[in-house]
Amino acid sequence: METETSRKLKMLGMLLFLLGLITGFIIMSVKNPRMGLAAHLGGVMNGTFLVVAGFVWNELKLSAALKKILFWTLIYGTFVNWLSTLLSAIFGTSKTTPLSGAGYIGSEIQENIVTAGLISVGLTMVFSLILMVYGLRGKSV
Repeated sequence: METETSRKLKMLGMLLFLLGLITGFIIMSVKNPRMGLAAHLGGVMNGTFLVVAGFVWNELKLSAALKKILFWTLIYGTFVNWLSTLLSAIFGTSKTTPLSGAGYIGSEIQENIVTAGLISVGLTMVFSLILMVYGLRGKSV
């Protein structure tokens, strides 16, 4: 089971890396190309992170329940990060991305969708990394 989860993380990481690369082809076609570049880089970097998570998965000393939670929070956090950033590029939102979104304003619903996505990603990824660091410290839970 552990090896299968590790393999899934690596495969999903490569898929996200591919989505990030494909996003690079549409950078100049979105409303805010700076956020398009951020989505491209976010997909590539988060995909790489998932692959790394797959390589360290079997080293984590966590209970089965915590590993299941960690798996899904990693998938959610990395894919929703890419998607929220891509939506920000397409919509031209700037509420939660004032530096890259300078000069752009999305509708209220667009801003709320991107804001909810990015806030949830931030919380999810911090939680995931805390679990990973804890699991790598060596003691079984």
